[in-house]
Amino acid sequence: MIDQALLRELQNDARQTNRELAAKTGVSPSTSLERVRLLRRSGVITGYHAAVDLDAMGRPVQALISVRIRPPARPVIEGFREWAARLPEVIGLFVTSGAHDFLLHIAVPDVNGVYAFVIDRLTERREVADVQTTMAYEHVRAGRIDPVADERPVRSRHER
Repeated sequence: MIDQALLRELQNDARQTNRELAAKTGVSPSTSLERVRLLRRSGVITGYHAAVDLDAMGRPVQALISVRIRPPARPVIEGFREWAARLPEVIGLFVTSGAHDFLLHIAVPDVNGVYAFVIDRLTERREVADVQTTMAYEHVRAGRIDPVADERPVRSRHER
């Protein structure tokens, strides 16, 4: 319960002081500090990040691009994943099952940027067998992610 409260408050504002965090969660500052350290050490908290506005960054147009890779061999999939993750247009990447192997989330300055990304980057790759593009009109992000609602303490990925 304490861990969940700490995670909720940190997701609301990760820049608050430990004293503020402790007050908001109803624990002592030493308890707050120790629990947050344990959450980081166990891998539940993976980092602290600045949220940016894509419009203000000059990248207001977003698209989701499904990519099918052939042949579907581990080295080919891994090689494409590593290459695509480094592209500046890519702001998210999922390795998926089903008809396509990847779902790329890109953000670019305009519709021509989407076209250039697909034609000049993706289809130039030999392993790319199929590409389907979906333009995103709006992207709503979850304000926070709560653990599964149960009474068990939050566990690290190594304890699962």
